Amino acid sequence: MTAVTSEPTAAAEPNGRRVERAPRPTNRRGRPGRPNGARTALYTVLVVLSLLIVLPLLWIFLTSFKSDFDAIKNAAQPFPSPWTLDAYRTLSNGQQPIFRWFLNSLAAGALQTVLILVTASMGAYALARLDFVGKRLVFGAIIATLLVPPVIFLIPNYLIVQQLGWLDTIWAITVPGAAGAFGIFFLRQFFSGLPVELEEAARLDGAGDWRIFLQLVLPLSRPALATLAVLSFLNNWNDFLWPVYVLLSPEHLTLQPGLNVLSGAYSTHFGIVMAGAVIASIPVLVLFTVAQRQIVDSVASAGVKG
Repeated sequence: MTAVTSEPTAAAEPNGRRVERAPRPTNRRGRPGRPNGARTALYTVLVVLSLLIVLPLLWIFLTSFKSDFDAIKNAAQPFPSPWTLDAYRTLSNGQQPIFRWFLNSLAAGALQTVLILVTASMGAYALARLDFVGKRLVFGAIIATLLVPPVIFLIPNYLIVQQLGWLDTIWAITVPGAAGAFGIFFLRQFFSGLPVELEEAARLDGAGDWRIFLQLVLPLSRPALATLAVLSFLNNWNDFLWPVYVLLSPEHLTLQPGLNVLSGAYSTHFGIVMAGAVIASIPVLVLFTVAQRQIVDSVASAGVKG
């Protein structure tokens, strides 16, 4: 939204006379606003990008209401003809424990998210504020693990889980990824941007490291913690390869490998698969809606220091 400055500007012509010019449009902060053409082009690009993101989701949703025949014959037609709930009825008839997979994924995602927040916040605070021998070396080693492809850890993690007797349990899909380098790096950068004066004032009042960490640093870091929680949950929720290796019983599967079971060896029921995808997207949309404010605050504070 643009506003017009209250005082017009004046300029001198070659003959020495001063000529009043029209005021420049400014935004709410008093800065020059964008021309209408640039604003229109920007909004057009944003609308196109939004459609590119929303249309595949809408296509999945509409296909879930198609019959198998309609999904194959009229694949290019977005709207079902006729509308049917057969796919959702098939998922709810108990032949495939999709709701058990759904609960398994929720439990695994929530547990791993809590573990990541605990380990990453403590490690990040130690690297951001505490002084100890080899601090930079430890931080460099942690960052170096980000350059290693995750698939390299597949066999070592599997052998460890097997030796611990965690195969086909929830611990197998939560504990191995509970101390990731990304979470430590992400929170360490955020903690480093917090004002040191607040912690110094707390120390003058007699607070120790644990009290400062729990009652001062963590409350101030709520946007960063919420962002890391969303990313951690989504990473576990969308994980497909690792659960396939460590979860052996059909009733212990999570939702992503479970949805693969819905595709038969010789045929694919597209309506059922899309209905399962719709169910799988519900927690993601709810989580993002709830944490959207915190995520925006985290991104906005990333460029603010002091």
